[in-house]
Amino acid sequence: MDKEIRSFDFEIRADENERGKQISGRAIVYGQTTDMGWYDETIADGALDATDLRDVRLLVNHNTEMIPVARSRNNTANSTMQLKVVPGGGLDMIATLDTENNVDARALYSAVDRGDITGMSFMFQVDSDKWDDIDTERPKRTILSIRRVFELSAVTFPAYDKTTIQARGLSEALESARASLESEKARRAAVARHKQKIRLLTEV
Repeated sequence: MDKEIRSFDFEIRADENERGKQISGRAIVYGQTTDMGWYDETIADGALDATDLRDVRLLVNHNTEMIPVARSRNNTANSTMQLKVVPGGGLDMIATLDTENNVDARALYSAVDRGDITGMSFMFQVDSDKWDDIDTERPKRTILSIRRVFELSAVTFPAYDKTTIQARGLSEALESARASLESEKARRAAVARHKQKIRLLTEV
């Protein structure tokens, strides 16, 4: 399965408490329609129920060459990032940043605190999905289950609004979706052929 990227422009906050300087926000949103260009996509409530969240990194702009500014390992209290699946909501994150020793973490906290960074994005693998209106010019895809989340990113250029895909992951996402759609069309065609065969046999 291909890795896909989605991005949303929603509130990401900066805060300071006894644990240090933190940023928090919702990285994955349930029930929100995303305009993918030639189809619409929604992440269903419960899509994260069985997701592998054992090792998720927090990056900036999906830069996999940088040192992560935070990381969730088995989502323990000792991790520098905690994740919470919210029924009916999506995936919330809170990350404690080492702004003294990590220049990227310091820059990120400052940018979020000033309101210069307002969006988050995530890289993931789809486990299962469902297609509707597949014979129309605007099919609809519902992601029923996400297999794994690899990383979350605070992004400089998030989606233009809440219904636009982030450009960086567009080609990969469309390729993956097109393969899924063609598979669904083939499955439905096979079912139709089988039903037709049964009908002909019963008419004999």
